[in-house]
Amino acid sequence: MDERGQAYKAIAAIPGVGLLTATAAVATMGDPKSFRSGREFAAWLGLVPGQTGSGGKIKLLGIRKRGDTYLRTLLIHGARSVLFHTKQPTEWIEQMKKRRPLNVVMVALANKMARIIWAVLRTPDRTRKIMSA
Repeated sequence: MDERGQAYKAIAAIPGVGLLTATAAVATMGDPKSFRSGREFAAWLGLVPGQTGSGGKIKLLGIRKRGDTYLRTLLIHGARSVLFHTKQPTEWIEQMKKRRPLNVVMVALANKMARIIWAVLRTPDRTRKIMSA
């Protein structure tokens, strides 16, 4: 199987990410080395909150709806699916649900999924080792 096929498989194995989201992510991202970090990729998709402030006090705003609307929507729907259909949610999800509104938790999980996608595409050798084990 070629490298791109391995990438699709590895990304589709992430909970909440299916084949449709995997193909959209690979096609939208292009070269993962064009992003320095997973946060930069998530920001490019519009999945990080805006910030404003002065005098050392920072106020977080809503997410910036810039970037690829289609991929952002797929990631948020995938996060919603994980939140509502997982049988044993992780401790991180449980803690977030206690502290934040549900839609904020969904966007935070979509942000996390985008960062994982970036990491998988950025290091294909490590991903290939994990998938073959």
